[in-house]
Amino acid sequence: MHGNEKTPDKPPVPDAPGGAARAVRADAQRNIDTLLEAAKDVFAESGVDAPVREIAARAGVGVGTLYRHFPQRADLVAAVFRREVDACAAEAPVLATEHEPGEALARWLRRYTRFIATKRGLAAALHSGDPAFEPLPAYFQQHLGPALESLLDAAAAAGAVCRDVDANDLLRGVANLCLSTGEEGARHSQRMVDLLIDGLRYGARPAAADLPPRPDKAGG
Repeated sequence: MHGNEKTPDKPPVPDAPGGAARAVRADAQRNIDTLLEAAKDVFAESGVDAPVREIAARAGVGVGTLYRHFPQRADLVAAVFRREVDACAAEAPVLATEHEPGEALARWLRRYTRFIATKRGLAAALHSGDPAFEPLPAYFQQHLGPALESLLDAAAAAGAVCRDVDANDLLRGVANLCLSTGEEGARHSQRMVDLLIDGLRYGARPAAADLPPRPDKAGG
């Protein structure tokens, strides 16, 4: 090869910014997102034991692609669970900016109810002893607990709900109201949670109500 001859362009190395490797990673992430969305819908319709072929077909990918990203069914179930927990927690600050504190709390509890009611078979899976599920209860508490607590604190300060409500107790209470399955079960859960929300308002008073009366100023 002559010294002044240009060498052919080399393919981008895996870590090259903006190269083909980045496009592959982006494609892989899109496949993962599509699979998780499809799995969420299939799990809601058929439970977490639904055939993986059904999930792959819903996502428009091959079964091999699904197994490449999620070698075990438990890996897929856990990923869907974490994704849904993240989405539910992320709605808390959004609702807090768009609605009054009491309404924001009520809307988030209904959103959480839908999250619980559509996870058919998830409770049994979480208690199956599979190591893939061991971190999930803590993940649930660490993300949803603070989200709900922030809404509860704001609603209590505004006098929209009573103040002696523990966020983790409320999370468990709503989950216990969502044990029914099927479409009618989901509607029943929503009605029960609406009653629970009404109960949170009993004895509510704004934070200013606890302040001692201001003494009258002498004169003037």
